[in-house]
Amino acid sequence: MTDGLTHRIATLEDAPALAEVMDAAIAELQRGFLDPAQIAASRTIMGLDRQLLIDGTYFVIEAAMPGEPPRIAGCGGWSRRATLYGGDHTPGRDAALLDPRTDAARVRAMYTHPSFARRGVGRLILDLCEAAARAEGFGRVELMATLSGRALYSQCGYRDIEAINDDRGGAPVPLVRMGKALAPQP
Repeated sequence: MTDGLTHRIATLEDAPALAEVMDAAIAELQRGFLDPAQIAASRTIMGLDRQLLIDGTYFVIEAAMPGEPPRIAGCGGWSRRATLYGGDHTPGRDAALLDPRTDAARVRAMYTHPSFARRGVGRLILDLCEAAARAEGFGRVELMATLSGRALYSQCGYRDIEAINDDRGGAPVPLVRMGKALAPQP
């Protein structure tokens, strides 16, 4: 269900509004999957990666509400760079370019504002990312799933590669690396 949703490429000017959406998503949508210490630790390993904005591979999903200006319902993107997940502030980032012939593109930094959860925002972002990666010659995509996002990715054809605990934020945050083969372009 993507009625009323539009998309566009994010710009650096969108960064403050995107950070607000990310903050709300981490705070609200991780409840029930993570304890408060893990949610706090998530802020160290998740968040805005401005390289995606600079590369032009990050999407803003907006929802039009009658009588109101469009609101950001979600955001997410893909990358041709080696970093699998994390924000500007996350240690261990790698901006090396991937080879579409041998590497999987990265689906990155997907967030849905809690007010728009379960309305097709995540599926729309995945569709946009997969189409863009496919158009650049990638035959596979990978992502690092939070426990709250894992069900969506599974429903969209992603399969588990490995489960990890990222403790760089002080408390171990469970994550699952997932991947998917992209169907060839028609």
